[in-house]
Amino acid sequence: MSSRTYSSYLKLDELLGLQQPMSDGPEHDEMLFIVIHQVYELWFKVLLHEMDFLKTRFLANDTPHALHTLKRILTILKTLVSQLDILETMTPLHFLSFRGRLESASGFQSFQFREIEFSLGLKNGAMMAHYPPESEVRRRLEARFAAPSVWDAFLRYLAANGYPVPARDGGPAPADGATPSGGASSAGTRASRGIEPSPAVQALLVTIYRDDATIAQVCERLLDLDEGMQEWRYRHVKMVERTIGTKTGTGGSTGAAYLHTTLSTPVFPDLWAVRAAF
Repeated sequence: MSSRTYSSYLKLDELLGLQQPMSDGPEHDEMLFIVIHQVYELWFKVLLHEMDFLKTRFLANDTPHALHTLKRILTILKTLVSQLDILETMTPLHFLSFRGRLESASGFQSFQFREIEFSLGLKNGAMMAHYPPESEVRRRLEARFAAPSVWDAFLRYLAANGYPVPARDGGPAPADGATPSGGASSAGTRASRGIEPSPAVQALLVTIYRDDATIAQVCERLLDLDEGMQEWRYRHVKMVERTIGTKTGTGGSTGAAYLHTTLSTPVFPDLWAVRAAF
């Protein structure tokens, strides 16, 4: 009877067989390009795993494990940003040597990154139009779109700690399973626009920052997460500009021009708005 080995447990034969350059030769830098992007997708998978767990910790009112999970998410985001340093060792000429082999392939098509956005609460329904109806990817995105976001779970966590989180109709704090004010529902215009600022939620956050050091720490870690996402977007757009300048992106995207439009979109706008209240 054979025993499990390091290679069999990690399925290294399959994993190491997935890097298949398409260029003639192949071009030297195509291997780096493939590995970096495959690693990004693996980290995206872990981020989704951790964000799902974070939501369960919020719903369980488990502050210690919520903070620990946020720390892990933040560390992964820093790793994602640092990997861009490796990709930036590839010059425009190096990329041009195999760029044509990408054909319509584009990082814009990363459905896991869209899932991350949806999970956080940045729910732009128009993004789903880029994936075939009835496909497995489309079903995954629709499920993420319909599910409560990290922000929704956080607001329920506040309600569980006695804070009067308003329901969307101005009523009392929602029961478990409802979508609170400022969150993203599974349908409707709010979900298609992401998280809208809520003055009522901001008033609660001001009280929390003044009176509840523990939950204020959770707020700060969520703000770190938001800042980490913005840092990733900024470094990503600068890497694209460094590599292809103002050229159109692969797959017909506008490249850096599109990426610039995402830079000023906060994940959790209420956490930023309250900074001016002190």
